[in-house]
Amino acid sequence: MNAAQTTPAPAAPTAVRDPAFLRSLIVMGLIEGTSTLALFFVAMPLKYFADMPMAVTIVGSIHGLLFLIYVAMLLLGLRRIPLSTSLTVWGLVGAVVPFGPFIVDVPLLRMLRVSSAPAGSFESS
Repeated sequence: MNAAQTTPAPAAPTAVRDPAFLRSLIVMGLIEGTSTLALFFVAMPLKYFADMPMAVTIVGSIHGLLFLIYVAMLLLGLRRIPLSTSLTVWGLVGAVVPFGPFIVDVPLLRMLRVSSAPAGSFESS
């Protein structure tokens, strides 16, 4: 027997304990990212070009609440999913950058796909 046959395979780094919470985090990232885009590309132009400051007040308040929920879910995801510390940090950085949550959703979706794949199958990526 060679060393490859006697050494146990390492545990999958993307083992997901709570796929339902991971799905919710992905959806929340989409919602929060969309609210950021609505704030920047709808509400702010309405404020400055159509003299409608109330648009920023309304959309900004909604976005702020969604942002706080997203950040809380990222932090809860450290234990519930579990997310790696580096992915959580990237998620927190991505939360303040336009299009950031959409980018962070890519590795989260990958984790979800790997965790829901039947045993013995593989994913090409």
